[in-house]
Amino acid sequence: MKYYLIFTLLLLTVLTSFAQNDSTTHTLDEVIIKENRMKIPFSKSSRNISIIHRKEIETTPARSLQEILSFTPGLDVRQRGVSGVQADIGIRGGSFEQTLMLVNGIKLSDPQTGHHMVNIPVPLSSVQRIDVLKGPASRIYGQNAYAGAINIITELPDSFNLQAGVYGGDFGMRGGSFQASLPIGKYKQNIAVSHDASDGHWYNSDYSINTLFYEAGIALTNTQEIKTMLSFANRDFGANGFYTSSFPDQWESVQTSLAAISHTLEVGNTYLQTRTYWRSNKDEFRLKRNDPSFFQNQHTTNVYAIEINGRQETDFGTVGYGLEGRQEKIDSNNLGLRERTIMGAFLEHRMNFSEFGDIRAGVYSNYYSEYGWKHFPGAELGYQLNSWLRTYANFGMSYRIPTYTDLYYVGPTNIGNDELKPEKAINYEGGFKILKKGFRAEIVYFNRHTDNLIEWTRADTESPWVPQNFNEVTFQGIETGVQYQFTNGQNDFKLREISISYNFIDANLIEKEGIETRYSLTALRHQLITGLQLAYKENLELTAKMRYIERMSLDPYFLLDARVDFNRLKKFSFFAEISNISNTDYVEAGTVQMPGRWARAGMNFRLK
Repeated sequence: MKYYLIFTLLLLTVLTSFAQNDSTTHTLDEVIIKENRMKIPFSKSSRNISIIHRKEIETTPARSLQEILSFTPGLDVRQRGVSGVQADIGIRGGSFEQTLMLVNGIKLSDPQTGHHMVNIPVPLSSVQRIDVLKGPASRIYGQNAYAGAINIITELPDSFNLQAGVYGGDFGMRGGSFQASLPIGKYKQNIAVSHDASDGHWYNSDYSINTLFYEAGIALTNTQEIKTMLSFANRDFGANGFYTSSFPDQWESVQTSLAAISHTLEVGNTYLQTRTYWRSNKDEFRLKRNDPSFFQNQHTTNVYAIEINGRQETDFGTVGYGLEGRQEKIDSNNLGLRERTIMGAFLEHRMNFSEFGDIRAGVYSNYYSEYGWKHFPGAELGYQLNSWLRTYANFGMSYRIPTYTDLYYVGPTNIGNDELKPEKAINYEGGFKILKKGFRAEIVYFNRHTDNLIEWTRADTESPWVPQNFNEVTFQGIETGVQYQFTNGQNDFKLREISISYNFIDANLIEKEGIETRYSLTALRHQLITGLQLAYKENLELTAKMRYIERMSLDPYFLLDARVDFNRLKKFSFFAEISNISNTDYVEAGTVQMPGRWARAGMNFRLK
């Protein structure tokens, strides 16, 4: 790791020196964090939040949402293959089961397994922003937002625009996308489709991913709006090494559907949103791709939900409130025919004290048909030390109920445990945030003390994995990050942005003698990410990202990725990108060998 640190510091020193003739900065636009109830300016938030904007989505050397998130500090993205075939995402040492994914505030948690968490039925071209909330989000979103939450945000443009693109690359990789925004008077609508496929980077790792997305909205009056969303994604892929190395011919097919309709009313100081949605996920898995009779799992989950969220501005601050009803069903040849009901109620209050301080406190109460009532209180305290320096602290409770795979799965290498208890934790966080003329910096300490941590274990390599509860487990760590954006200046060759982040996580979970754990002791320990963006005139952009990843009990590795864009904002644009320039030999999840150096290139068309 010391060599990478030296390389990074030298690089940043050189680039900073280079930029001295171009050192005037601009003020970053204020961003509003839109939760289901509260709206809070990023600069006034008392949480550690990372925001990925559309420009970063377009210029990052990545072909999928999962790959883009892998460059986000504090996120542990473990891909099985490339281009978003399947990935697990942990936050602050948490497992993939402890992260909640959302689209425009709609929860995408699957009662079967968290492995389906990132089966996002939204093409990358439709994603306008990604908000990553680190730390407990149960007080905001309810159960499963155990270690954090990731909210994928789309938007309905007011004007006509059309975009299309194609690309190709190593491993027979190919794909394309099309998106059109077609407003008709007050009726806004957006339709997008995408296709990604590859012959695979090693044996039995081919894939085909097709996504269809439609979003529409109409303003009924100046104070009322109705929005609807329909989306579908189909994934077929060879799953060599995904869950076991004993069967290299594993194969899986997953279809994810999402439909939602919402009504919002905003009059004066009152905001009220009513929303209902349905999410379905069909999963077919075979141990032998061409022999389903050998071993086959077929699961179908359906989630039906209705939510009412509101806020009220008063002389004493903002009051947020809400109700939720949710039914989860599964029909599976392995897990059985099961269902559960979840009810929720939410109340919180945010107010200022003195001219520079603010406090936010609340509670989310959930009722589970299997476990009864559980409550998630939390509070945040922030103080503006001056116009550019803020300090904050918060605490919150987390809770996660076991998935049906945790409880009931039966297979050659994995067996569930129907005596599992839900996970629960208490979380603490404190930090400083600097926002000043294009400069952002943050340092945070966090501590998560867990009771009844659910972890898959086995006695030896010949035994199946079985989940059990571990008591008194603490994850704690430090997160730091710096980002600096430059103005265009007068030179043709410009340094636009540099960034560096470092995250450290420590866990006190100790393996019992004769028992091997699967996930917790492979969580991130050290994560170092640096990035830069260079530009020549207004046509050529170079974005480079470097990562050093060291997980507990696993070998560390270093990755370097880069992308070049030509005429990115023009009618016709071109790009080329290379992943793993360092040709590193590494594994992120399961026993899937990730590819060495590989490249892809393509072109895009846009019309407005």
